[in-house]
Amino acid sequence: MARHRRRQLLPASWVSRLKWYGLPTLGLIITILATLRFSLLAPDPPVNPEDICEIFREHPVWYDHARDSEDRWGTPIATQLAFVYYESSFRSHARPPRTRLFGLIPWRRPTTAYGYAQALDPAWGEYLQANGDGFFVVRTNMKYALDFVGWYNHLTRRETDIALHEPRNLYLAYHEGRAGYRRQSYLAKPEVMSLAGRVQNRAFRYDNQLKTCEREFQCWRFYQFWPFCEDWGD
Repeated sequence: MARHRRRQLLPASWVSRLKWYGLPTLGLIITILATLRFSLLAPDPPVNPEDICEIFREHPVWYDHARDSEDRWGTPIATQLAFVYYESSFRSHARPPRTRLFGLIPWRRPTTAYGYAQALDPAWGEYLQANGDGFFVVRTNMKYALDFVGWYNHLTRRETDIALHEPRNLYLAYHEGRAGYRRQSYLAKPEVMSLAGRVQNRAFRYDNQLKTCEREFQCWRFYQFWPFCEDWGD
């Protein structure tokens, strides 16, 4: 009889333990995963963002991400990095500064731009719908930020007459949207036209720099070795 009673009480004891230990532990695990997703996985901006070789020496995996994006969508590596330079200064959690209410109180942000590529919520939603969602597919991850830039420019190339080797016009369409580019809305915004010119100059400068050091990053992992390194013999 006593043995039968213990069997009946056993499930209740486990339920009690779950309440006292299991649920807080689950909450801690969720918190840790959320922290990893949004903060700890984001590296610091490069020390020398003026030199793409130094950027990739500090963050060699970024070369892999940029190369994957170029292979998939066609936007040159140097152009991708030039976009990120001017969009976020390589800050993973970059956002537009808040406006000020009555000139004093922090208020709303002017746009929903976020992350390395400053992707807006609607455009990012379209990207996720077209390419798939996932726990780590976030705008603060350089892999997906660069893939977003490549994807967006791919659509720009398909819907306009802009070639993928024209960083200035690609950036105008990126900043103004493809509809805005077709309306030539940038003509009324000299600051945007000036910025697009700087993006192009940086993209060309990055491209020249990359030609001097790219082989370093085509065989940098311990499991990569000739002749299996991608494009090692080019």
